[in-house]
Amino acid sequence: MIQLIIAAFAMGLLGSFHCVGMCGPLALSLPINSDSFWSKFSGALLYNAGRIVTYSLFGLVFGAIGKSVALFGYQQWLSVILGVLIIVFVILPKRVSSFSGNNYVMQFFEKIRAALGQLFFKKNNASLFSIGLLNGLLPCGLVYMAAAGAVATGDIANSVIFMAFFGLGTLPVMWSVAFFGNYVSIGIRQKIRKAYPYMMMLMACLLILRGMGLGIPYVSPKADTTEKVVQGCCAKPD
Repeated sequence: MIQLIIAAFAMGLLGSFHCVGMCGPLALSLPINSDSFWSKFSGALLYNAGRIVTYSLFGLVFGAIGKSVALFGYQQWLSVILGVLIIVFVILPKRVSSFSGNNYVMQFFEKIRAALGQLFFKKNNASLFSIGLLNGLLPCGLVYMAAAGAVATGDIANSVIFMAFFGLGTLPVMWSVAFFGNYVSIGIRQKIRKAYPYMMMLMACLLILRGMGLGIPYVSPKADTTEKVVQGCCAKPD
């Protein structure tokens, strides 16, 4: 469990610098009340709390998928497939984005953006929290990578914990952007963006290694638990 939490938090913390470039403009334009230190502090916190809640809810869905796959004994294959898909996403981003150009998908995201636009005219705590909730639904490669890790846990509770701590990992940097303003230079952002594909490739390799079950502690453990579950489900009563 500790390893799971550390991995999720580290992914969020390192990836949050990428978020500055993607979601930084939105965080900088939040309708935060700047009349006092506390209102600004709590406003930035509420926005990020909304994002973390959305990520945690994603964990429920991803965990249910991972658990269903694990019960049928395909968790190792799923981990390998997710790793391969991340590599394809890194190598052929334009091909992948062409599949996401579906009209229904685009309409869904347009509705989210329209709802976000309306919330920016409301300067209250409820709107800040709602902006965070909706912002968590917007397409993001980093969230997709975290989702792959959450599915690979093969357990609903672990998946929720993974996504929650991933969100908490993004909190320090994203809260600082909303509170202090645009303090990360363009040069640093560009360097982080260049490093981002390598982070995704590392995550993909770890997922593939995990699925291979090589018996390496924490990295590629043997998945004998899944086999016991399947055998227990299929065993004939005496």
